[in-house]
Amino acid sequence: MRSFQKKRLSRRDFLRLSGLASVGAILSTHTLLSTSFAESTPAAPLISPKQALQGLHEGNRRYVKHKMSRFNESAQRRGELTKGQKPFAVILSCVDSRVPPELIFDQGLGDLFVIRTAGQVLDNAALGSIEFGLEEFGIPLLMVLGHERCGAIAATIADIEHNTAPHGQIAFLVQNLKPAVEKTKGQPGDWLDNAGRANVHFGIERLEASSTIVTSARQEGKLKVVGAYYDLHTGEVEITVP
Repeated sequence: MRSFQKKRLSRRDFLRLSGLASVGAILSTHTLLSTSFAESTPAAPLISPKQALQGLHEGNRRYVKHKMSRFNESAQRRGELTKGQKPFAVILSCVDSRVPPELIFDQGLGDLFVIRTAGQVLDNAALGSIEFGLEEFGIPLLMVLGHERCGAIAATIADIEHNTAPHGQIAFLVQNLKPAVEKTKGQPGDWLDNAGRANVHFGIERLEASSTIVTSARQEGKLKVVGAYYDLHTGEVEITVP
């Protein structure tokens, strides 16, 4: 009878098995977040706000490390989404081309419900879109995402410094960004960065003051609202309002 002998793992075997373990962890996360449409309902989402935020965090870590999963981008995924959608997070973010939420959080088709305006300014269309996502799909996480070196905020600072008036509907953006810019004027550090971070806080305050849908879902524990800030240099997303 043949006896089993313990075999030392070669470096190649170790790396192969470690890689399989990493893939397994990623698959597990995506399986949890990409819930089946048959089982999910707005009244009873299959994941918690905490799990949704963890999914974004893990995705951003993969992005920062250049180990993106590229899940949920296949033809099969497109086909599945013809039956409906079940995004797990709403993200209100800036239109800046350097900050695409789906990429920086390593998410695919049907994963995120994204609303984008310059400086993530909240207007009726953006607010209605957020409320639609929350009510229609029971999304458990709402993130207001600002970023470093925001052009809309830089333009607002320039208008204040030079006492100039913006043209067209850009004036609407500047008017909404002024509170964050004026609040941080004269503070230590970089004015633009300080204003960008303050603008995230103002965005959350406006959401809570303008939407009973948001405040009710939050009070009932169905929704978590967070503020976040993206670093253009490192690619990292920092949670600034937990």
